[in-house]
Amino acid sequence: MKMRLTGDVVDNDTAFFYDFFGMNCISPNAINEQLDKANGEDIDVSINSNGGDVFAASEIYTELKQYTGNVTISVTGIAASAASVISMAADTLKMSPTAQIMIHNASSSVQGDTRDMAHESQVLNNVNESMLTPTLTRLVWLNKIC
Repeated sequence: MKMRLTGDVVDNDTAFFYDFFGMNCISPNAINEQLDKANGEDIDVSINSNGGDVFAASEIYTELKQYTGNVTISVTGIAASAASVISMAADTLKMSPTAQIMIHNASSSVQGDTRDMAHESQVLNNVNESMLTPTLTRLVWLNKIC
């Protein structure tokens, strides 16, 4: 089965608005529906996304890693930010010679006093650490075959 992932990575509630306005997006529910249709057969996923919601990406990553069939992901343009997390779920990761994967520290915007800022700093540090694991696992694997 082929899956084409384009647009922003969004949570399920936000996907409703994207769908309403006819905009492409990648959401956990949409991925789960496609995985259910695939019913365990191997899937070929092409991805071209600037990223978005890291927690939605984490949910998608987990679903793809738990999928029983083989998951091949091809980065056709860019897998940036949260989309890079999704790409790390591949059993086989392919990239176009002109494609890019962009990995960076988590960012957000917040208002408040020093306690709010300290809390948000801790949240971002936790996100950075948790998103690093799939990336480092993939990089160690790449280092072994190169």
